[in-house]
Amino acid sequence: MINQQHIISFLEHGLINLPWWGYIVFTLAMTHITIICITIYLHRHQAHRSLDLHPIISHFFRFWLWLTTGMVTKEWAATHRKHHAYADVKGDPHSPHIFGLKKVLRAGTELYQKEAKNPETLKKYGTGTPDDWIERNVYTKHDMLGVSIMLVINLVLFGPIGLSIWAVQMMWAPITAAGIINGIGHYFGYRNFSCSDKSRNILPWGIIIGGEELHNNHHAFGVSAKLSCKWYEFDYGWMWIRILSFLGLAKVKRTIPVLGKSSKLIPDYATLDAIVRNRYNLSILYAMVLKHDCKVELAKLHANIKSKLSLRKIKKLLAKDEDMLTVEEKGLIVQLKANSKVLKQAFNLRVELTRLWERSTLSKDELLQALQNWCKRAEESGIHRLQAFSLSLKTAC
Repeated sequence: MINQQHIISFLEHGLINLPWWGYIVFTLAMTHITIICITIYLHRHQAHRSLDLHPIISHFFRFWLWLTTGMVTKEWAATHRKHHAYADVKGDPHSPHIFGLKKVLRAGTELYQKEAKNPETLKKYGTGTPDDWIERNVYTKHDMLGVSIMLVINLVLFGPIGLSIWAVQMMWAPITAAGIINGIGHYFGYRNFSCSDKSRNILPWGIIIGGEELHNNHHAFGVSAKLSCKWYEFDYGWMWIRILSFLGLAKVKRTIPVLGKSSKLIPDYATLDAIVRNRYNLSILYAMVLKHDCKVELAKLHANIKSKLSLRKIKKLLAKDEDMLTVEEKGLIVQLKANSKVLKQAFNLRVELTRLWERSTLSKDELLQALQNWCKRAEESGIHRLQAFSLSLKTAC
């Protein structure tokens, strides 16, 4: 029989009375599940189709997000796809370079919600998302019902402190995803790849954000299910994807491409495709291969002219595609080419290499011929390491 003491205890502590640290652990566990749902289901599965999910786990993710965030799959996927289409230029729904960093950090959710209600965005970028009965009649139609149910559950389980737990749950995604990733992830951090936007990798947020802190890697290879590419980078979301794959609940479709090797000596269509897929890695590799030659030429330049150029600066210039160079950097390259025949060849061939994946108006046959011509010029350059780089390109697959 329920007595007055039981009623008072329930009102004070709910059904479960935990120590102070127990509430923290519970809250972190709940928010962690939410972040994993966002990065695996909404981002990698729905927005980019980089992996397939078993219907059971896919629907669990969808249900959990409805319960803890109120986010609608179609709205999230459409807004994110538009972000990639207009990354950091006019049209980007939430770029800090368009709206300002403070605006994205403080009101990133509002920017997302505004774009999510744009019918044109949903029509153009929201294709392929769930459109079953439960999505139309529950998850989309009553998108705020789930978070209300979550509030009641927390209050029943923990009493008044359940309200605080619920508040943290509601703030977690807006702060980490809409704020940190969309804001800081396009403003501060390091870049592995010189892609056309301002994306950055930010560490050490991996456990909190599920691997999404590796934002530059993601923008360079948007369809990859794995976001890490360096030995020191840890993609927490990828760890869970591997676990789900082992259990037969997920199937990875694409990851960051890696150049393979073959025995062929003449570039073919497979070589061309491999170069286009690995263009960001090749840009960095090109600069690394020529590091020694640049060092030698830099010493000569310092001996002949007054220069504050560094080897690191030259490598950075060699790794950048031509359309990413600033006016100042282009002027610096002109200066380098005028004072060094080796650097002139290195930069000229770098520009031609870039054009192999930028010449969208050329046919495959024309691109293949351009690749073969590039390899020939590289091997005739007299630069030993450039010759070796050309041979490695020929065997790419």
